[in-house]
Amino acid sequence: MTTSSDPSDTPLKEQPFVSHLLELRDRLLRAVIAVGIVFVALFPFANDIYVWVAEPLMRALPEGTSMIATGVASPFLTPFKLTLMAAIILAMPYILYQLWAFIAPGLYKHEKKLVVPLVISSTLLFYLGMLFAYFVVFPLVFAFLTGTAPEGVEVATDISNYLDFILTLFFAFGMAFEMPIATIILVWMGVTTPEKLTSKRPYIIVGVFALGMLLTPPDVISQTLLAVPMWILFELGVLFSRFFVRNKEEGETETASGELVVAAAAAGGAGERQPPPSPPPAEEVIGGFDGDPSPGADEPLDPDRFVPLTEEELDAELDLIEAEEEDDDEAGEPQADADPVEQKLRRVQILRDQGNVQGARELLYQVLSEGDGDQVKVARNILQQLDEVEGP
Repeated sequence: MTTSSDPSDTPLKEQPFVSHLLELRDRLLRAVIAVGIVFVALFPFANDIYVWVAEPLMRALPEGTSMIATGVASPFLTPFKLTLMAAIILAMPYILYQLWAFIAPGLYKHEKKLVVPLVISSTLLFYLGMLFAYFVVFPLVFAFLTGTAPEGVEVATDISNYLDFILTLFFAFGMAFEMPIATIILVWMGVTTPEKLTSKRPYIIVGVFALGMLLTPPDVISQTLLAVPMWILFELGVLFSRFFVRNKEEGETETASGELVVAAAAAGGAGERQPPPSPPPAEEVIGGFDGDPSPGADEPLDPDRFVPLTEEELDAELDLIEAEEEDDDEAGEPQADADPVEQKLRRVQILRDQGNVQGARELLYQVLSEGDGDQVKVARNILQQLDEVEGP
């Protein structure tokens, strides 16, 4: 059996609960070490980093005024806290990679192909939101706030209060820029559709302005600067989510075509179905959920344990399904009375012959939730074959 250092290529197998905890501990430890390394590298420049972050407010303060430190330890703790937050933000790609490496073995290959771009794009959008807050929002907000001070009031902001203020805005704008990713995920999971989101656009607009009011200071400028980008990003998310729906509808159309072929063959009995292609030679065999190979004849079988079928056993199961279909035809029984799960397995073979892998996958997922033990075992083996054919 070949091995790979990439966790996403590790064969699917169930591990004891303690093993999962140890794996999670190792991933968290690596993330903490990465944050520590970045923090140690940035700490000598802690004061310079704070001066750079405070520059938008310093430019807006009246001439002759400056920021103050009212706490005894504020001159040290405030730059320290800022440097620690900067280390976490800069190490975020590595932290997300550790999270991805922990959950990747439990995903199918086509799911991994979708998750990776979503993780990368969400990270970039979060950084983009922070940059938008620093270069666009901060100058306008601070100019407005300092300009509205009553006459005779000297504006002298505490450094710790300023840090809490900007961290809140950084987080708010970073999360707000995740709106397209959230929209795409909701559509991908089937929670909603682009048409439903479009019909609720007035409520979305009111909602983003209300959220901007809660997350930003009590001024209309920062509220508007947060709500308008969220609305625009929402529209972009709806636009891109239509591609997922379009691909799904194409798969359903091909599935319906396969059903018509089955119905025509059952009614006319003239067309002969070509035998399903033989599965590719498997160089690796995924064992039971505990990672052991298939048990021998003298080893007791666990009904809750998944043991993949061999090629011969899988062909025998499919031949049995076809034989039952022929018996139903000879007995004159309508196809509607047959087991619906077996009908779905037969349609899977037709879709595989037609090259409609996506439609076959959707039916196989339905079999996993509706079928009995033998049908689920057949569906899992076909999914494994489809993953091996598609490759990494």
